[in-house]
Amino acid sequence: MPVFEYKARDRGGKIITATMEAASQRDVAASLREKGYYVAEIKTPKSGLQADIKLPKWLAGGGGPTVRDVTVFSRQFATVINAGLPVVQSLSILQKQSAKQGMKDILKKVREDVETGLPLSDSIAKFPRTFSNLFIHLVRAGEVSGNLDGILNRVAAYLEKQAELRGKIKTALTYPTVVLVIALGVTYFLLTGIVPQFAGILGQLGADLPVLTKVLIAISDFLRFQWYIILITIVAGVIGLRFYYKTDNGRHVIDRLLLKLPILGTLVQKTAIASFSNTFGLLLRSGVNIIESIDITKGTSGNVIVEDVLEETKEAVQRGEPISATLLKHPGVFPPLVSSMVAIGEETGAVDSMLEKIASFYEREVDEAVDGLTAALEPALIVFLGVIVGFIVAGMFLPMFAIIGQLST
Repeated sequence: MPVFEYKARDRGGKIITATMEAASQRDVAASLREKGYYVAEIKTPKSGLQADIKLPKWLAGGGGPTVRDVTVFSRQFATVINAGLPVVQSLSILQKQSAKQGMKDILKKVREDVETGLPLSDSIAKFPRTFSNLFIHLVRAGEVSGNLDGILNRVAAYLEKQAELRGKIKTALTYPTVVLVIALGVTYFLLTGIVPQFAGILGQLGADLPVLTKVLIAISDFLRFQWYIILITIVAGVIGLRFYYKTDNGRHVIDRLLLKLPILGTLVQKTAIASFSNTFGLLLRSGVNIIESIDITKGTSGNVIVEDVLEETKEAVQRGEPISATLLKHPGVFPPLVSSMVAIGEETGAVDSMLEKIASFYEREVDEAVDGLTAALEPALIVFLGVIVGFIVAGMFLPMFAIIGQLST
């Protein structure tokens, strides 16, 4: 049988370099795991022939790594780790198979760090723009528990679920946005192209214009000759809002307003609860301690009001209080159903399972809220467009009717 040279780390963190006679790399990896070693590298014997493992290339193009790239990486990494290959060789394979140069460079540096004995979680922590705090903590939990492949699969499933959730919301808002843009374009064309021609005709006829027509002509002239004022106002408003949102008070005001808005507020709340349940449950199932889990979940909530509740929850847990007790104090953010199910989970010792059920329930609720938002926006846009067009038509034809009436008498 061939002799393999390996590098592994024992439970005390000491690097061990030695050789082992075995039928394959998988047998070496399995033997080392049974001893409680963390495998860093297994070198193929020079006398043997080892076929390269081919993985499907990523579909992404050039540029920096995206969330999808990290998701695919997690799936592939879990597959090769589960096949018994050591971490260094797995990273080398994934580096070669990556189609994005940015991801290749990151994996190369991570592999080099792991070869020197640095833990994988510490290596990927050097790239916070690619690997989130959640991802790093879960990888660290996988290293400690020896279940790295299982946790990587969980991470991939989590990222896919989050992407699907965001995709549903984007899809729901795409149609109303397109309709609104078209409506505004048609309105601008009518006001700047058609109304001035009618105004010229009415001016030649010397008609006495009603107030509605005068307002319409004034709006048309403003859009034709002073449109830049609107552009400057919009740009200044967007920039000002962004700067205001960066302040602590601004984030609290805007995020609280988002939660209280009719229809949209319900969607924001349910999305936040689904995200909280998915993230918190994943961390607990992966072996991350409860304080770190709450802290990481807080950082992924995307709403400062939710963050405040989770910070209060963390402080309460540190004092020995249950999670559900704090959630119960904030029914406007976490409905009684959430706190009640969490309380049952705490009593039965199955908080992670309850969080999974909460996530599934609120993902369905998000679907319904998205459908409700779409159903509410469509008639609202139709009414908006009807009012605008009706205003323009009335403003143009009222004086015409008055002139026709004068000619007939």
